[in-house]
Amino acid sequence: MLPLDPEQATARTWFESLRDAICAEFEAIEREAGSDAAFVYTPWDRSDPSGAPGGGGVRGVMKGRVFEKVGVNVSTVGGAFEGEFARSIHGAGEDPRFFATGISLVAHMANPHVPAVHMNTRFLVTTKRWFGGGADLNPPHPIEADTAEFHAVLKAACDAHDPAHYPRFKQWADDYFFIPHRGVHRGVGGIFYDHLEGDFAANFAFTQDVGRAFLDVFPRIVRRRMDMPFTDADLAVQRAWRGRYAEFNLVHDRGTLFGLKTGGNIDAILMSLPPVATWE
Repeated sequence: MLPLDPEQATARTWFESLRDAICAEFEAIEREAGSDAAFVYTPWDRSDPSGAPGGGGVRGVMKGRVFEKVGVNVSTVGGAFEGEFARSIHGAGEDPRFFATGISLVAHMANPHVPAVHMNTRFLVTTKRWFGGGADLNPPHPIEADTAEFHAVLKAACDAHDPAHYPRFKQWADDYFFIPHRGVHRGVGGIFYDHLEGDFAANFAFTQDVGRAFLDVFPRIVRRRMDMPFTDADLAVQRAWRGRYAEFNLVHDRGTLFGLKTGGNIDAILMSLPPVATWE
């Protein structure tokens, strides 16, 4: 992969620093629960289909007492999209070369009253440059106070930049995180945005605030719920819900398809899948 330009390097550095802050906070929660669980980091390299170096990343995974399985992947990759896939990517129809850097996180929790969560933010370059991402909460047993707080913190992050962001990006999440063949939403939503292009500094600042908002609100929800008692029936609901989560990620998620189509690390791409799930 060619040397990074200043915007690409700035974005990559932020995603790596956000990864470090999130992982440290999650490990702190494990210690509070009496666990010594820690992230195991595995570097990986990617080769472009042409044979040229394509960058790579680091996959971090932790399995603990509170976080049954949490994966945090940071990748910085480049190369050229192949064939028809290039036409599906913003700005790649005329020139298939691309650069992408970002962070992707999925946490599946041991206690079914603690919501699972997904967060991803990224910077992509084709013939255009844009940020995308968001965060969404996925509780097997929704608790209204948690849903309201999660949305309120994301709304505050959006409102600091543009009052139109939150209603637009909330609706985008509602539309995107939907399982058509089940006719249900994947969770209780959040925000999702893509193709945020133009002013790099403004869009980067917004993307940073989305990451900070996630780091603010999700650990607080975890600490509030991680010691709640639960039953075998509660676990059964969680595992059936996880089956639907897996269905969405394997059938409909664009990030999964992007990783597979661009020669990404399979373990990093599929780290979103839950450790235990059921289908009845």
